[in-house]
Amino acid sequence: MSANLVAVAYIGATILFILSLGGLSNPETSRRGNVYGIVGMTIAVLATVLGPRVTPAAYPWIVGALVAGGAVGLYAARKVAACLVGFASYVDTSIAYTGAEKTIHEIEIYLGIAIGAVTFSGSVIAFGKLSGKIGGKPLLLPARHWLNFAGLLVVIWFGAKFLQAHDVQAGMLPLIVMTAIALAFGVHMVMAIGGADMPVVVSMLNSYSGWAAAATGFMLSNDLLIVTGALVGSSGAILSYIMCRAMNRKFLAVIAGGFGTGGGAPAVAGGELAGEVTSISAVETAEMLRSAENVIIVPGYGMAVAQAQHTVFEITKLLREKGVNVRFGIHPVAGRMPGHMNVLLAEAKVPYDIVLEMDEINEDFPDTDVSMVIGANDIVNPSAQDDPSSPIAGMPVLEVWKAKTSIVMKRSMASGYAGVDNPLFYKDNNRMLFGDAKEMLGEVLTALKG
Repeated sequence: MSANLVAVAYIGATILFILSLGGLSNPETSRRGNVYGIVGMTIAVLATVLGPRVTPAAYPWIVGALVAGGAVGLYAARKVAACLVGFASYVDTSIAYTGAEKTIHEIEIYLGIAIGAVTFSGSVIAFGKLSGKIGGKPLLLPARHWLNFAGLLVVIWFGAKFLQAHDVQAGMLPLIVMTAIALAFGVHMVMAIGGADMPVVVSMLNSYSGWAAAATGFMLSNDLLIVTGALVGSSGAILSYIMCRAMNRKFLAVIAGGFGTGGGAPAVAGGELAGEVTSISAVETAEMLRSAENVIIVPGYGMAVAQAQHTVFEITKLLREKGVNVRFGIHPVAGRMPGHMNVLLAEAKVPYDIVLEMDEINEDFPDTDVSMVIGANDIVNPSAQDDPSSPIAGMPVLEVWKAKTSIVMKRSMASGYAGVDNPLFYKDNNRMLFGDAKEMLGEVLTALKG
């Protein structure tokens, strides 16, 4: 395949990637957007592999890399690659740069490795926090901002040394030191960010990965990688901003860390809150749902963990057949990843027209007979509105407690990811349905059918 044909293929792939992002912005067009993305990436890979810069002798290595990357996981592989490609580009002597061209190329390498290292180590810590393997409480070191600033100065100083290096051997030491500092910064940055801010962190790290990919594109003189990296980087940054607005948080405050502790009153132990918890059985829940006219379901991370979205759809379908008006209320940061709940409900084939955003459905709770919360906590916590000293004060929440009856499905009385107890559990019109979401919803479904 000629270079001109490769360039045309890259343009076509770029257009498809843009159409993919546009399609993913709406649930009704998300499937088509995914198809555009798949086709675009297929074209990009084939054009690169069949292009003039790749010889047939490299095909076995390419196939092996694709298999290995798919096995490890695309997400993790992309973050590691940004660093490794930078080192490979630096030690590559097949192209000799001189003058300003050499300086620009080395700056691209230095920045690409730095961003890639921060993104990789930060992503590992974010994965640990989201999976519960690392505690959600922020790690706030003394003078942590000064530590970050000192690290930045060291990185800049070694960057100057790197650009002054006369050969690869002399430049490797500054590059390695900078990489170590960038890896440490990624760990420190995400460790200092607490609980409920983690969805923003995921989006932010996704943005970083895009900019790392764009820098890699400059290193490899690959126009498609530059464009797609910029698309991922900019879209991730925009999404982070939107999510910060949805949480009434400032982006710099998220980076500073500490959400969930230190910023307000400590979490209150469940037994110290006013009122008593009223539990309910699956059969009683089914009877409430059957006799209701309007029902709003609020899914959360507990539904995702239990993989209960398909059972939720069966309950929804059955209730709608009985004439019950069932809708879903989705908080912008429900779950632990941006758009988490939308994806799960779409997978379960829940109709798009009954899935509403928080701003669209919040005013309907007073006219709702039953609001059913499935594994959510912080996003339905009335402390955000009622307690100015709460760490989540000012965060917009779904006002499920305004329904005639609210039912909260949880495994236990544990606090949410922000580490704040929830007064909703103790309200007079609230009922608690304890147990695994999938198991309990299955019992509700059986009772409804009976």
